[in-house]
Amino acid sequence: MADMAKFEEEISKLKTLEKDREKYFSSRQEMEMRLTESRNVKAELDLMDSDSKVYKLMGPVLVRQDLEEARSTVEKRLEFIESEIKRVEASITDVNKKSIEQRDKVMNMQKAFQMMATQAQQQAAQKK
Repeated sequence: MADMAKFEEEISKLKTLEKDREKYFSSRQEMEMRLTESRNVKAELDLMDSDSKVYKLMGPVLVRQDLEEARSTVEKRLEFIESEIKRVEASITDVNKKSIEQRDKVMNMQKAFQMMATQAQQQAAQKK
């Protein structure tokens, strides 16, 4: 019975890893959308003349902002998002590796249980 409890614990660990992986995928997808949006903003800012008026939404109010300051802000946001995507990608790689290892561990335990059951059946058949 202790083996079965250990098996259930290992399955629980695998499920946790799968949930973590889904969370990372969702996070990466959200950051990809933010990255695309920020790239579009940067492209629009790059098309503007130096005397163009730029406004930034702060809560419910539009506040005038210097064009160069807006470009700088968007550049920094792009750098931040790209670094976050790299961090999440590393986490996804790590959790995938751990998930594969855990899946193998669970499968090996399952095979061991099956072998034990087969041996028990063979022994029972021999006693008859």
